Amino acid sequence: MRPRRKAAVAIGIVAAPPHGVLFVERASHLRDHPGQIGLPGGGVDPADGGDPARTALRELREEVGVAPERVTIVGRLPEVSQQVNTFDVTPFVAVIAPGPFTIDGSETAGMFTIPLEFIVSGALRRGTIEFAERLIETYLLDYEGRRVWGLTGRILRSFVEHWHDGKCDLRGAVAAALTDVRRRHA
Repeated sequence: MRPRRKAAVAIGIVAAPPHGVLFVERASHLRDHPGQIGLPGGGVDPADGGDPARTALRELREEVGVAPERVTIVGRLPEVSQQVNTFDVTPFVAVIAPGPFTIDGSETAGMFTIPLEFIVSGALRRGTIEFAERLIETYLLDYEGRRVWGLTGRILRSFVEHWHDGKCDLRGAVAAALTDVRRRHA
């Protein structure tokens, strides 16, 4: 049995309306999840000092060119375990201030956003996909010809649950960060 590895991802909400959530399409030559759609993120590196938030920020810079100074982390969701590649992934919710994006072609084939309102509106659903000649039960999100599923679908499910949970202030924290970014960049 392979040892569990730590990783982190960012649910990066772009500050400019319509406040899209940032997704990447992984390069086809990568060992883990080639060609799949996911959230910016990756494995913990020794340079991160054991801090998964630093991992998420580093990966945002490496994959899509977002400097840490442009990122406000507003929440941390429960760790999600991945069965296939033995990763334990910590998702962070972050607001990304205006600025350029630069794709790292060695890791990322492309990037796109899905409006936050679409994600939290009930578009995420349970479903079955066929992958590697197996049927997989998963959470699915279809948007403009792209399909989000698997671990990313599970992370989005956790995000949506926290967003709608009256006892959790995730929605308020995102709104406050968006207001703050608008004020600073007006």
